[in-house]
Amino acid sequence: MILSAERLVGRSPVERALTLSIAASSLAKGVLFGVSALFFTTVIGLSPATVGVGLTVAGGAGMAAAFGSGYLADRVGAQRVLVAATVTQSVALAAYCSAASAITFTLIACAAIGAQGAQRTAQATLLALHFTGPDRVTVRARLRVVTNVFVGLGSALATAALATGTPAAYVVAMLTASALVLTSTLPLRGFPSPPPSPSTSAGIASRAGGPRRAARSPLRDFRYVGIAAFYGLLTVQFGLLTVGMPLWVTLHTRAPATVVALLLVLNTVLVALFQLPAARLVTDVRAAGRTVLASSGFLVLTCLFYAGAAPLPALAAVGLLLLAVVAASAAEVLSEAGEWSLAFELADSRNPGAYQGISQTGFAAGTMLAPVVVTLTAIAHGTSGWLLLAGMFLTAGVATDRLARYSPLRAAGEADGAGRGGRVDVGSVLADGDDAGAGQCGGHLARRDHQVTP
Repeated sequence: MILSAERLVGRSPVERALTLSIAASSLAKGVLFGVSALFFTTVIGLSPATVGVGLTVAGGAGMAAAFGSGYLADRVGAQRVLVAATVTQSVALAAYCSAASAITFTLIACAAIGAQGAQRTAQATLLALHFTGPDRVTVRARLRVVTNVFVGLGSALATAALATGTPAAYVVAMLTASALVLTSTLPLRGFPSPPPSPSTSAGIASRAGGPRRAARSPLRDFRYVGIAAFYGLLTVQFGLLTVGMPLWVTLHTRAPATVVALLLVLNTVLVALFQLPAARLVTDVRAAGRTVLASSGFLVLTCLFYAGAAPLPALAAVGLLLLAVVAASAAEVLSEAGEWSLAFELADSRNPGAYQGISQTGFAAGTMLAPVVVTLTAIAHGTSGWLLLAGMFLTAGVATDRLARYSPLRAAGEADGAGRGGRVDVGSVLADGDDAGAGQCGGHLARRDHQVTP
C-alpha cells in the first residue's frame, strides 16, 4: 500500500502541524528511551534507586502541570502553552548534561516531565478546539500511530550511542534529543485559529445584552472526574509492558531474556496497525464505554496469560507470553480509543482546556504509579498479584462503562443542580447506568462540529 503525503501528515493544516511536531518530538523520545537510564547512572553518576525516586517526584510535577496547563490553555491559548512547554522541555533535556547531584537531577526532571504533561494537555485541547465528533478520535489515533513509529526510529538512532558506550556518546545523544524537541516547535508557527466556540458565541451574546451561561468547572463534574480517575487505573496497563513484562520474563519464567525485545516490537507493530481501526469502533459515548469495558476484559486475559507462563517450559512460556502481549495490545488500542472519545465528548466545550487537563491528570497519575503498583503486586506476589491487577482493571472498565451509560440529560440537570448547591453522586451513577437516552451526546456535553520520558 502506497502512503501519500496527505495520508502521512493529514488533510488539514492543524493535523499536518501536529503530525510534523509530534514526529520530531517522538524521535527525541525514542532516543531518550534508549540512553537516558545509562546517562543518568554513568554520566551523572546516580544510583538506580536515586533515579527512580527523582523520576517519581517528577511524575508528581507532571500531574500538576497536566492539570494547571488546561486552565492556562483556556486563558492564553493552547498553541502558546504547547510551544512554551516544548521549549521548556528542550532546555531541560540539555540541562541534564550539567546536572551534578541528585537534587539538580530531580529539579531538572520536574521541569522536563512537567513540560511533557503540559504538552499532552495542550495537544488534546487543540484537537478538541479544531475537530469535532469522531474526527477528533480518528485524528488522535493517527497521531498515536505517528508517535509509535517515530519512537521506534528514535530508539534505532540511540543504538549508535549504545554501541559506542562512552559518556561523550551519551551526552551527544541527550543534546540531540534536546535539539529534536526544539525543532518540533517549528511546525507550530502560524498555527490557525480555532473555529468559533460556544464560549465565543456566549461572549458575543452577553455583549449584545443576551444571557450568558458560565462554563462548568470540571472539578464539579463528578461524572467526568470519575471517568478520569478510572482512566488513571487503566493507564497502569502501560507499566505491565515496560516494567512488569521484562521483570516477569527474566525473573519468573523459563523463557529466554531475548524474548523481551521481541515482545516489545510486537506490541509496537500491533498498536501501529490497529489503533485506527479501533478508533472507528467508537461512534458515540455509549460505544466508547463499551470499548473501554472490552479493553478491561483483554487486560484480564493479559494478566492470566502472564501468570500462566511462570511454571511452563521455555517454548510453552514464550507462546503464552506472545498471547499476553497480543491481548495487551488489543486492550491498549481499545482503551485509548474509548477514553479519548469520552474525554472529548463529555467535556464542556466552553472550557476545553480545563477538561482535557483533568483527563490528562488521570493519565499522568496512572503513569507515575504504574511501576510501583506492578512491582508490588505481580512481581512481588506472583499469581495472586496478577489476579489483583486483573480485578483492578475489570473494576475500572465496568465503572467507566456505567458512567458512560449515565444519561447525559440527567447528568446535565444534576450538574446545573450542583451549581445551586447540589452534587452528582457517582455512586448512584454506577448503580443506575441504564437510564433512557444513555450514550447519546446531547445538550452542551458535546459540540457538533505510554510513557513519560525523563
